[in-house]
Amino acid sequence: MVSAPRANEEAETVVFPREGPGFSHGLQWALAAKGILVKENAFRNLESSELQQKGANIVDSLSGLPVYVRGSIVGGASEISKSQFGKLLKQVSNHISSISDVFVHDGAIGSSPKCDAKVRVISDSPSAVLSLSNVLWKTPTRAVSHDSCPLTVYVATSISPGVGDTVGLGAQMNKGFIAADIERSSLILCGKAFSDTNGIKEALASLSGPIISSRGGLPLSGRLLASGDSVVLLFAPYQTIESCTESLVSADAGVILSSEGVAPYFQSGKSGGTNLFKLPAAVILASSDSSGSIPSASKLSPGQAAYHFLAGYQNGKFLPAYSKGSSSIDLLELAMALRSKLQENQIPSFLINVNEGEKSVTGKDLVKLVESTLSKNIPQFEAKGGNLQGKYKSFLSGKFQDLPKEFSF
Repeated sequence: MVSAPRANEEAETVVFPREGPGFSHGLQWALAAKGILVKENAFRNLESSELQQKGANIVDSLSGLPVYVRGSIVGGASEISKSQFGKLLKQVSNHISSISDVFVHDGAIGSSPKCDAKVRVISDSPSAVLSLSNVLWKTPTRAVSHDSCPLTVYVATSISPGVGDTVGLGAQMNKGFIAADIERSSLILCGKAFSDTNGIKEALASLSGPIISSRGGLPLSGRLLASGDSVVLLFAPYQTIESCTESLVSADAGVILSSEGVAPYFQSGKSGGTNLFKLPAAVILASSDSSGSIPSASKLSPGQAAYHFLAGYQNGKFLPAYSKGSSSIDLLELAMALRSKLQENQIPSFLINVNEGEKSVTGKDLVKLVESTLSKNIPQFEAKGGNLQGKYKSFLSGKFQDLPKEFSF
């Protein structure tokens, strides 16, 4: 494993208004550009102990809060209108501007400096910053300020619970909600939404996808499975992944594959401080086929791997690119880029069937199947009868136009 250097963060306190020679208005201007006029104090990149001194607490996690996403969504309609998001952002900005102490935290999604997405959190609460600082990777001081398109996360924990109803999102939001605008590169967390870590990660993944892609990285809905001194890039349905989390570098869906290596989207205590791994030793695509048409394990060419990745076949249903719901990036382009990456770096790819027969392959059995696949001379993929190839072709040709000739079943 190759460990990327950890950045040394500098805590900064800026008091407004302030006069005198040598004072830098950089942070003040940066916040003003985001609609935040700091009333008194702005604290940037405080350590955990400093945040706790400011009143931060570790709060109980929540899940399932409403998530609204808009802008550049491929294959889905926006869940919040441009006008609604604009009104909400104005109310949230005014709210944060009315608070005496504003807390700012800079971090990143992914840990490859060339392909990550920088993130700035602006919050009315030290507790929210403490929570989000455990999700985002550290980034060098001033990196966000110098980035061409950073993401901005606005956190309004003490805003009126009725703000959602005010902008037309509905009234049943007592605990809070999450709203994201891909075109604005902005995320809003209202109420207790900062404690819905899974919802936040899904929203940040959608927001960061276009940025990561534009910088040469591949934002993939895969996981990293530790295998000796190497890692394996594993694509599998959520239920399968849930059974083997102990063997994963991170249970979160989301890795960035680039020429520098592969890294999880977000921090994980299981990574042991390592935030960038060398290129994966192999790519494993897990499919579920109880009909027996897909062998237990078989080898794939880069073109076949891209084709099966794009299909994401699971017992008669398709999960394109193994992604849940709509995507902020073009999945066909993503599959084409994955094929190129596999071919250029000669990364071997395999297809495994996690539902061959009556019993599903999960947990330790799944890990054993992966290890066995990597250690043996596995034959090239060939379907065992049935009309599975026809099902693939019907689905993919209907959803994606002009599949590349390099793609094959």
